[in-house]
Amino acid sequence: MKKVTLRGILSTILILALVSMAGLYVARDLGFTKTDEGEFGQKVRAYLLQNPQVIREAIEVLTANEQRNKANQSASALSAAQKDLEEDGYSYVAGNPNGDVTIVEFFDYRCGYCKRSFPDLMKTVEEDGNVRLVLKEFPILGEQSVLAAQAVMASQLQGKYEPFHKVLMQARGGLTMDRINEYATQVGIDTARLAVDMKSDEIRINIRKTYNLANTLGITGTPAFIIGGQLAPGAIPAQRMRMMIAEARSKKTSSVTN
Repeated sequence: MKKVTLRGILSTILILALVSMAGLYVARDLGFTKTDEGEFGQKVRAYLLQNPQVIREAIEVLTANEQRNKANQSASALSAAQKDLEEDGYSYVAGNPNGDVTIVEFFDYRCGYCKRSFPDLMKTVEEDGNVRLVLKEFPILGEQSVLAAQAVMASQLQGKYEPFHKVLMQARGGLTMDRINEYATQVGIDTARLAVDMKSDEIRINIRKTYNLANTLGITGTPAFIIGGQLAPGAIPAQRMRMMIAEARSKKTSSVTN
């Protein structure tokens, strides 16, 4: 049995109202009297009741138009934000810095889906060999997420970003400051220096910039991937990553050829 939603009911009411209004305008344009308009409206109503599939078709067209408009708006926003996404000057770039396709990931160190995607992501980047991976800390799951993001961003100053990032993406359980320091020690980070560096205004401002960018692009959860200028929210398997990379390369080739 098909579930009837409030949105569906409201859409149906709206379409009925719009069709009725359209019918009345047509009637007036044809010089109908008010009595004629009433009769015309009744005929429109009767027709819709006898052919309810028309309403469904109209809703499907409306939904398709909404989705297309949303996709167009998203593409425009991503294009306008390309420099902030791919070359912001503070997000760590892994993989091949000179790669021909860029993957941008918004992630949180306490996000289970991010951790689940991590092996596929890194394997895909490593096996391809020609992909830039821009890592954007997007701590949205509480205070521990913020602490972890600040710590890993600060570890860049000690040249330890990648090993520290890997350890925290594989970590299970909470990320208190004590645990963060334990993981930092494992990869050879000076924790005393880390404690000072992670509280810098620069890191705080950069995290805020990432929040603002995500808000502009309508990104509200993690992980969120942007591959070749195309947004893919949520955890995605390696196969889809590879397909999106191939599509991005194909578009580049086509643009150069044309």
